[in-house]
Amino acid sequence: MVPETPMLHGVTCRSCGGSDLRDVLSLGSTPVANTLPYPDQADADVAYPLFIVVCVDCSLVQLGHALRAEEIFTDDYPYYSSFSSALSAHAAAHAAELLTSRSLGADSLVVEVASNDGYLLKHFVTAGVPVLGIDPSPGPAAAAELAAVPTLVEFFGEELAKQIRKEHGAADVIIANNVLAHVPDLNDVVAGFAALLADNGVITIENPYVRVMIDNLVFDTIYHEHYCYFSCTAIDQLARRNGLFLNDVEFLPDVHGGSIRWSLQRFPARTPVCEQFLRDEAEIGINDMAYYALFAERVQHAGDELRTLLQKLAADGKRVVGYGAAAKGATLLNSQRIGRDLVEYVVDLNTYKQGRAIPGCRIPIYSPERLLQDRPDYLLLLAWNYKAEIREQQREFLAAGGRLIVPLPSPLIED
Repeated sequence: MVPETPMLHGVTCRSCGGSDLRDVLSLGSTPVANTLPYPDQADADVAYPLFIVVCVDCSLVQLGHALRAEEIFTDDYPYYSSFSSALSAHAAAHAAELLTSRSLGADSLVVEVASNDGYLLKHFVTAGVPVLGIDPSPGPAAAAELAAVPTLVEFFGEELAKQIRKEHGAADVIIANNVLAHVPDLNDVVAGFAALLADNGVITIENPYVRVMIDNLVFDTIYHEHYCYFSCTAIDQLARRNGLFLNDVEFLPDVHGGSIRWSLQRFPARTPVCEQFLRDEAEIGINDMAYYALFAERVQHAGDELRTLLQKLAADGKRVVGYGAAAKGATLLNSQRIGRDLVEYVVDLNTYKQGRAIPGCRIPIYSPERLLQDRPDYLLLLAWNYKAEIREQQREFLAAGGRLIVPLPSPLIED
């Protein structure tokens, strides 16, 4: 079930300023996904329209109704990257590759925008490379400082970039993983990259790939925190607009269900792989409404399938709990109106989330230890992008007969 929401478009595209924005999908009105209330909190969770549009001029898929960043990235923002062993391993590999390929040393500078709890930059610190993290959330930033990662508690933009360059020098490497989707003013941030980058430096950007979202039907990656959903074409145009060039592309199938790493520099040096990605997007019509035409219909069908499965399990006396109090889980549960009658509670390793609840549906969040005490029949993987990690963590649950439900693109029960 996908509830109807009026399409209240902004005036222009947040990347190119174009006014030809076309409707793609509405998920109704939902609360801010990472604003986790307490289960018995009296005041209601405020819901906001959640829908996406595509700019025909530059191909950027984006929210049609955006909140201010300050309403999302609050003082008690609960996301800490280090709680995921898979993400931590990915960060270590990324750092190792950059240390070698960029010949980084004591005279270099690595800057990470949205550095969170220092999960990535700490690897450069260990190697003796100077770093600077930038993150607007005080909690993760404080955790980074404890890990010896110097961190500015700020929103990144061109003005701050110029200040950093004046005080610390130009950056040899700028890393922006899972952040560009989270910023309302794209051009200010990318202009900041350009202002801070050394002449021969590189910017690496990772984000979920819009083609994965559309083709694999992972609509739960849409939430208010994600202002934009990028293609290579959209990144290429955004970079050029700010004096940078998209030179390389790497597909990361095991990161967040399918991500892309883009490499930007001050000069054009495009790889054959990058050229191929851009050609492929042109061929499928990445800025053509025909590519997005069936997305809403397919989402409706997938949501109906999941709800029907959960209702059948409940009717059969089976107990279902969720695994992962992820933002995508909040979107899935609220957009499909799945409540405690179908999913009793959610478990999550993140201690900052335990004792809270999924906003909107108010499903409570506990430690995974509860699973072995309580013995539910099924785990609905709300953080399906960490399925391998969850399977490993929950070997005892599975050995005792518990089963996993992968919700998308079509609900699948696994042993």
